[in-house]
Amino acid sequence: MSISIKILGTGCPKCKQTTALVQEVVNENNIIATIEKVEDIMEIMNYEVMSTPAIVVNEVVKIKGRVPSKEEIFGILTGKLNIKNEKEAGDCCSGTSCC
Repeated sequence: MSISIKILGTGCPKCKQTTALVQEVVNENNIIATIEKVEDIMEIMNYEVMSTPAIVVNEVVKIKGRVPSKEEIFGILTGKLNIKNEKEAGDCCSGTSCC
């Protein structure tokens, strides 16, 4: 079964970095997936994402507002890591604690 992956972002350097990392993880681990880059701001807003880059896996937003590590991407794609929301993951817009 193929995994549907969408990278949400308008083309900033962090969005490009996230796209490259996802592609690397998919290629290095022979993961069957379709990767789509979504740059249209209206489509991004349909996912209720206000901060990019974001990664959507099978229509579920998994990461938003930061560049994840390759290990984190691998965990998400293989089901070995499940981030329920940004606060539980210890991530915040300030990078240290929630505002």
